Amino acid sequence: MSSQVKWGVLGYARIAKTSVIPGILQSDNAQLYAIASGSEEKRQEVRDTYEGTRVYESYGQLLDDPEVQAVYIPLPNSMHKEWAIEAVNRGKHVLCEKPIALNSEECEAMIAASEKNGVYLMEAFMYRYTDRVRKLREVVDSGEIGEIRYIHSAFRFLLNRPNTIKVQPELGGGSLYDVGCYPVNFIGMITGEIPESCVSQSVKEHGVDVLFSAVLKYPSGIVASINSGFNAFGQMNSEIVGTKGRIEIPDTFLGTAGRIAVVTDDGRREIEVAESDRYTLEVADFSAAVLEGRAPLFSLEETRRNMQVLDMLLASMKSE
Repeated sequence: MSSQVKWGVLGYARIAKTSVIPGILQSDNAQLYAIASGSEEKRQEVRDTYEGTRVYESYGQLLDDPEVQAVYIPLPNSMHKEWAIEAVNRGKHVLCEKPIALNSEECEAMIAASEKNGVYLMEAFMYRYTDRVRKLREVVDSGEIGEIRYIHSAFRFLLNRPNTIKVQPELGGGSLYDVGCYPVNFIGMITGEIPESCVSQSVKEHGVDVLFSAVLKYPSGIVASINSGFNAFGQMNSEIVGTKGRIEIPDTFLGTAGRIAVVTDDGRREIEVAESDRYTLEVADFSAAVLEGRAPLFSLEETRRNMQVLDMLLASMKSE
């Protein structure tokens, strides 16, 4: 058996070019084997940049290549379901960008297809591979801050790229889909629950939310708040508050070195966080799952929960 998984990439999107393809190239157990793009300009850039990588004019051509074992899908959100199902039906393992789908119905169809074909499907929440998250979970699991009562998480940035797919409703644009899914996942990671209720407020432009906030109440009594947006100065931080203390998590979703802070009656304690190459770690884990025949780190049960919560939040937004 080969010690490397042969990867194909459907679309030469920005996230693929700047983050995931470098992750594939840096992973010992992964090989950048093929890239498909409908743009001749992008295909030429691929030929010039990645010597020896196969280049295809269509996604279907790449999926028909029997050498391709795993596929990364960085396509617009509205295209995830179609091409993930096309890929798994051809026996390819799939790493799909977040959010995995537009709703739970699409998500369940993708999961069912992957299970039917005996291949792995994973949603690409790369931050889950960082030292920051590992150190955070150690503190939470230790009980140092007591029983959790409140969680806040925000991911917002000022979008200054015109005509981006992020603001096109027909492609699954909007801040909740694009970056709000991170706080949703983060809170789900801590609570392990689906909220029993939620209420939201949003600001919309051109048919998508450019600012979104919501409060969620969970069966355990935890209350959480999330914020996402494209129309204001950037913010990325989280806070978990318990009966005995709180944890402050700046740069929650990054792989940079830094600190998280634990505040209790004994004072403030800062924990060093090492730099983590999120995308390389994600690709390496998924490749290892393929090679070893074991599930990757990020489970489909979490993906289901993410999608169910996004459904609730989108329904709340529509009723505003």
